[in-house]
Amino acid sequence: MNQSKPLIISGPCSAESRKQVLSTAEALSKKGIKLFRAGIWKPRTKPGNFEGVGEKGIKWLEEVQEKYGIKAATEVANPEHISAILNSSINIIWIGARTVSDPFSIQTIINTMVTSNNTDVLDTTILIKNPINPDIELWCGAVERFKKAGFTKLYAIHRGFSSIEEKIYRNSPIWQVPLEFKRRFPDIPLLCDPSHIAGKRNLIAPLSQRAMDLNFDGLFIESHIDPDSALSDSAQQITPDQLGIILDNLIVRHNSFDSASAQIKSKIDFSRDEIDDIDMRIFSLLSRRMDITKEIGKLKKLNNIPVFQSKRYSQIMKDASKKANELELNPDFIAKLMRLIHAESVREQK
Repeated sequence: MNQSKPLIISGPCSAESRKQVLSTAEALSKKGIKLFRAGIWKPRTKPGNFEGVGEKGIKWLEEVQEKYGIKAATEVANPEHISAILNSSINIIWIGARTVSDPFSIQTIINTMVTSNNTDVLDTTILIKNPINPDIELWCGAVERFKKAGFTKLYAIHRGFSSIEEKIYRNSPIWQVPLEFKRRFPDIPLLCDPSHIAGKRNLIAPLSQRAMDLNFDGLFIESHIDPDSALSDSAQQITPDQLGIILDNLIVRHNSFDSASAQIKSKIDFSRDEIDDIDMRIFSLLSRRMDITKEIGKLKKLNNIPVFQSKRYSQIMKDASKKANELELNPDFIAKLMRLIHAESVREQK
């Protein structure tokens, strides 16, 4: 791997058999993987699909730890799962997107852990995935609940967000959400789960690189000894050898701003000052725009004219798209920006 190494957690989506778990773990250990993941309870959208092997899989994960000297992690979602794990040597768990989406479930898991007879429970490493929808408050709330209970070994995992729209990825990355999470919790390591974002194995490498470019702390990748025969998420799993190739070609941009040369810092600071000045001018123009909007709103009200004018809105969006292309700006970004500005203008006029 080029430059410094990120944290890598890898293993199959599901623990399917002892042989599959051990053979995958052995292959991954040869690639330098020190943290192994495998789900033994699988939350499935519909009944009848493979829902995991259950508690017997714990023994396989313990055997992985003993045989290959790597730590194992699995997903938990209810008190029964927690009780089973706390009676084992497994001390890394992850909380899935469905569970994070429900504060009641999060609190129940925490209550089960802190009231257990396990004196080392607060040393458990907790990996917290983002919720199903891009709700930053739910994600932060789950983290805050664990912190409040006294857990300190916390990690966050970005696995993308569900969407009904046609898209390239299984789950939309919406990168600004994990970046906002990192702003709020700079001391909590942030990992990317490119497998669940991608949904297809050929997209995992570029997504992994994107995560490194955005300064993520590591990757949470599904790897199976025979992905095509996997009982769950076969299309998004890669072999240990494929994982090794991805990691060998991963470029980690580890230099911080503070470690840059004085000349580079000076150039960046100068450009940042320009950006700050432009931002202030944008804010001033937006303020002036809203003042004009309020005046228009008063005239509409006095003359019994509806606030929303569809023809005007359509023309604004059309003109914005044309100008975006002229200035070589991303049309989708400009469309989103103008929708936000127009929505605020309508609110002001009301």
